[in-house]
Amino acid sequence: MPTLDWLDRQAAFQVAAHTPTHVLRPHAAGHIYGDAAAARDNLLIQGDNLQALKALLPFYRGRVKCIFIDPPYNTKSAFEHYDDNLEHSQWLSMMLPRLQVLRELLHEDGSIWVTIDDNEGHYLKVLMDEVFGRANFVDTVIWQKADSPRNSARQFSSDHDYMFVYSRAPDWVPIKLERTEEANSIYSNPDDDERGPWLPGDPYANKPYSKGQYTMIGPTGRSFSPPPGRFWRVSEQKLRELDQDGALCRFVWNAPASFR
Repeated sequence: MPTLDWLDRQAAFQVAAHTPTHVLRPHAAGHIYGDAAAARDNLLIQGDNLQALKALLPFYRGRVKCIFIDPPYNTKSAFEHYDDNLEHSQWLSMMLPRLQVLRELLHEDGSIWVTIDDNEGHYLKVLMDEVFGRANFVDTVIWQKADSPRNSARQFSSDHDYMFVYSRAPDWVPIKLERTEEANSIYSNPDDDERGPWLPGDPYANKPYSKGQYTMIGPTGRSFSPPPGRFWRVSEQKLRELDQDGALCRFVWNAPASFR
């Protein structure tokens, strides 16, 4: 697997192991906000984040189901509480030990979500491949950060950033939200299909499909071909299987208006 090489890389791999484990010292009870009972199960830690993560290891190693971090993007900007202008190799050396400890905190069915932009995103992806394992990469989530273009942009006006998602194990699957009545309301069952409500879909693939170029002959002998540059979304063999699905057709050759 390809890896990154940078100045002080070998030393960066030893930082987490050489960082001492500090004991967390609680503040006075007067600093508890909100529901006091709920607050007992939560921690707000002030201090160096690497030292804080090492302090959590004895209690939470392998127990954390979900981790979200918003690290410095290294945008060459100066903010009130930190300088976001590290030399590239310094930024990598800063990220590596923290990712190593975060991996140790993850539960076997846990996941980590990391926000980033183009300044360091491509390097962070390779670094996380090495720390978490390339097989544990789940997806790159795109999130919109602007509603309109910036007229002051010298080249392109970027309107999105990224979120890299990794799991602790390759068989991780997300816990999906339950379907809502609003989501179900778009389905109906005008033909009383015993399999339940359904929704007619576009027969065309959203990208070129090697098996999606063929001519279909309908029950009346009429031929159907995809328009120029388009492709059927299923192969001819799969289409025949759908059309002959027992007594209940799953492929509608000419849907009446009430089906559309």
